[in-house]
Amino acid sequence: MKSIVYYAPGDIRYEDVPKPVCGAGEILVKVDACAVCGTDLKSKLHGNPRIKAPCIIGHEFTGLIEEICPTTKGDWKIGDRIVMATSISCGQCYYCRNNLRNLCANLTPIGFAYSGGMAEYISIPAIALEGGHAVKVPNEVPAAWAALSEPLSCAVNSVQQCNIQDGDTVLVMGAGPMGLLNAVAARAFGASKILLTELNELRRKQARQFDIDRIINPDNEDVSEIVKQETGGIGADVVIVAAPAALPQEQALSLVRKRGTVCLFASLPAGKSSLTVDSRLIHYGEIRVIGSSDSTPEHVQKAVELIASKKIPAAQIASHQLPLEQIEKAFELMQSGEALRVVLVSS
Repeated sequence: MKSIVYYAPGDIRYEDVPKPVCGAGEILVKVDACAVCGTDLKSKLHGNPRIKAPCIIGHEFTGLIEEICPTTKGDWKIGDRIVMATSISCGQCYYCRNNLRNLCANLTPIGFAYSGGMAEYISIPAIALEGGHAVKVPNEVPAAWAALSEPLSCAVNSVQQCNIQDGDTVLVMGAGPMGLLNAVAARAFGASKILLTELNELRRKQARQFDIDRIINPDNEDVSEIVKQETGGIGADVVIVAAPAALPQEQALSLVRKRGTVCLFASLPAGKSSLTVDSRLIHYGEIRVIGSSDSTPEHVQKAVELIASKKIPAAQIASHQLPLEQIEKAFELMQSGEALRVVLVSS
């Protein structure tokens, strides 16, 4: 079968590999869409020590079940469309036992520890099926939309942790694909006003097609003053930092109201992750600062529901669709900022 295989930084190949066998307790899925994540691009440019090379990459995938092992557990049928919570948890550690499976101490992600979804077929490990990591998708949902379930589930995790209430004002810092997914997820969870900051002009232009109340350019606009204007002077109820930079993470504390929530969604590079913050803002404002990482099967299920009910503008997020062999073109579109999510689809 055709696939995209990671060997080393700068060495990702479109090549033939053996079609996987449907092993004990597994299902074999014919992949028809796999979105290209920022992590895939970073792996190409800088490498990723978590990837057990050579390995088929891709974790934002969807496909149709083609084969089911007789010993496989679960209510599966040939032709079912599935997506996955692709960071597979062990089910036994402290975090798994307390239903915090995205924080599992022994995560084995698809596309890192197991062969990924940038291929014509993928065999879903038995441990993933037993742990509920595979989620059915209504058949009427287009494949390119379904492939967004995994990244959207990460935004579902963050907005649920922020405990967004009906009528809240939410500020999202960063208008990349994940920032926009956080913005539309916040709206779906009841936020009445969405503010967005973004330095890049092309990203701001892309953001205008979404239901966002105000898009702010921090280069020439006073973010703090605008947030005050939009909130009656008290600050945003929730600030989600989706820009992978230290400055917006530091600024967020002065943009949220007292007893509000700041969510550090984007990760900073290792060795460059230290922040300088005014702890008095946290102390006297009783500000809640949280992190958000990955997602659980429950988050994926909610993401599927949002996409299927068209509460999320999936067609706009999946801005480009390309065949599998054009992976390099996908990376180019991502680096230029022209694309939001590129989805590799079968012909």
